[in-house]
Amino acid sequence: MNIFVAVQTDDFCHASEYNELRKQPGCGAIVTFTGLVRDLIATELYAMTLEHYPGMTEAALRDIAQQASQRWQLGSVHIIHRVGKLKTQDQIVFVGVTSAHRAAAFSACEFIMDYLKNRAPLWKKEHSAQGANWVEAKHSDQDALARWQQNVN
Repeated sequence: MNIFVAVQTDDFCHASEYNELRKQPGCGAIVTFTGLVRDLIATELYAMTLEHYPGMTEAALRDIAQQASQRWQLGSVHIIHRVGKLKTQDQIVFVGVTSAHRAAAFSACEFIMDYLKNRAPLWKKEHSAQGANWVEAKHSDQDALARWQQNVN
């Protein structure tokens, strides 16, 4: 299995990442997810700063990809997460998964995002008209993670 992980300040090109995933032999399905910095109208969010612990973050993302590959037969997993100050609608995360079949690719991509949201050592600070504040973990993210811990394929 091929795992690619990057934590970077630079933007990424979805098309380039997709084309890299297409090179995987035996690939019958590619599922990708691209997360954006949301424009939260209620708080007038205009930017988000993401901080990480270099080395530890990459290792955690690699571990999440390996956990996914233990649950499903995957060809490739690409995870890119941006750090630094990002504006609304900027790309923040890319997850791409290949498999021979779509069900495994869809499930693995969702699993990776749920684990990433809960287990990757990344910290987010929102910047809005009301000031700056650190983002707390959401119960909905924790609930999403819990279903994978109960449902081992």
